Amino acid sequence: MLANNVSVPVVVIGAGHSGLSASYWLGQRGIEHVVIERGRVAESWRVARWDSLRLLTPNWQNSLPGCSYDGDDPDAFMTMEGVIQFITNYSSSINTPLLEGTNVSRVRTSVKGYVIETTRGDFEARALVLASGACNLESLPPFADAMPEGVKAVHSLHYKNPRQLPEGPALVVGASATGLQLASEIHDSGRPVTLSVGEHVRMPRIYRGRDVQWWMHATGLLDDTIGDVDDLVRARNIPSPQLIGTPDHSTVDLNSLSCKGVVLVGRLAGVRPMGDTSVAQFSGSLKNICALADLKLNRLLNTFDEWASKQSNLEIPRVERFEDTVVSERPELGVTIGGTAGIQSVIWATGYKPDYSWLDLPVFDSKGRLKHEGGVVTDSPGVVVLGLTFLRRRKSSFIHGASDDARELVDVLAKHLEGQVS
Repeated sequence: MLANNVSVPVVVIGAGHSGLSASYWLGQRGIEHVVIERGRVAESWRVARWDSLRLLTPNWQNSLPGCSYDGDDPDAFMTMEGVIQFITNYSSSINTPLLEGTNVSRVRTSVKGYVIETTRGDFEARALVLASGACNLESLPPFADAMPEGVKAVHSLHYKNPRQLPEGPALVVGASATGLQLASEIHDSGRPVTLSVGEHVRMPRIYRGRDVQWWMHATGLLDDTIGDVDDLVRARNIPSPQLIGTPDHSTVDLNSLSCKGVVLVGRLAGVRPMGDTSVAQFSGSLKNICALADLKLNRLLNTFDEWASKQSNLEIPRVERFEDTVVSERPELGVTIGGTAGIQSVIWATGYKPDYSWLDLPVFDSKGRLKHEGGVVTDSPGVVVLGLTFLRRRKSSFIHGASDDARELVDVLAKHLEGQVS
C-alpha cells in the first residue's frame, strides 16, 4: 500500500501490541483504518531490547484482543524471539491493514482533521491513534555526559550483552527491573558491578506457591483504574517492580545480588570531574530507601493475605515473609570512574520516554509532556494515545493490558467519527 494523499477515517501510528489492539477493535466496529509502522511489526521488541530479556509476565497472562496464549508452557516467560513471533502472528491473524517501513515525519491539523506526512506520501485522517510506544528515547540524568574519556557509557535502550562492554568494573545506575537484570548479567560475565539504588519496588517472583502476577491478577490490583488511585501522577511514575522472568522462576533482588558480590550504593547524585577521571557521588540514603521498599512489600503481601483469607476454596501454602534488604552500615559515597583501576563502563538503567517530535499539534504541557486524560489527548479532538504507563489501568503497560484500553479508546473515536459525520 502506497500513500498519495490518501484519505482514511483513522490512522494508527505504531504496529506493536498496542497499535494492533487498536486495529482489532477498529476492525470489529467496521471502521476503515491503516496502521503505519516505521520498521516491522513489533519493531521495538526487535531492536530496543537486550539479548537475554524475557517478559516479566508468565505466558498465561500474555493475551491480545481475540487471542490468548495456547502453548504448552503457560507458566514460562517468553524470550524476545517468542514475543516477536507472538505479535507478528497476531498481526497476520487479524489481517492488519499494515504499512511497514514507513516513517512518520510530521502530523499536523487540516480542514478535515489531520495530515500524517510519511516517507511514502501523506494520509489525511479524521482520527488518530498514537501507539508509537513509551520507550523510544533515553531518560538520562543531567550529568550523564560527564564521563571521562575512555569510559564506555551505554543506556539500556542500546545495551545488548556484556560483550559490548570493556573488561573491568561496571557501574549500573538504576535498580528497577532493568537495572537489576543487567547488574546480575554483567556480574555473571566476570565484571565487578556496583549498583546505584534509588527508589524501587521490591516484589518476589513467587509468593505462597503462586507467581506474584497471579496474585496481582486474582486480587484485582492490575485492574485498578485511574479513578482508584489518589495520586495519578505518582502512580504513573512508580518504578517497574524488581522482577525477572527465568526458567527456574527465581527471585532476583538486592539481597541476592549482594550475596554474589554486587556492591550496593545509594542513588547517583552527581559526577564530579577530577583530572583524567571523575568521581561518582552517591546519596547516603540507601538504608532508608531500602527500608521503605521493604515496608511497601510487606503491605502488598498483607493485601494478598487478606484477600486469600476470604477465599474458602483456595488451597495455598501458609503466609510467608522475606528477609529485609541487607545494607552496609557505611555504603560507599563515591567511586572513581575511569583511570586504570576505576569504573570502566557505566550502564544507564534510568528509564525511557516517548518520542513525539513528529507531532506538530498543540497537545503538550510546559514540560513537553503529552496532555491526555485516560488516553484521550486534550486540545486535539479525535486523537488518542495507547501504551503509556497506567494509561487507564495499572495493567496498561503490560501486553495483556492493551486490549481494554484500546477497546475503550476506540469507542471514543467511534463517537467522534459519528459526530463528524452527522
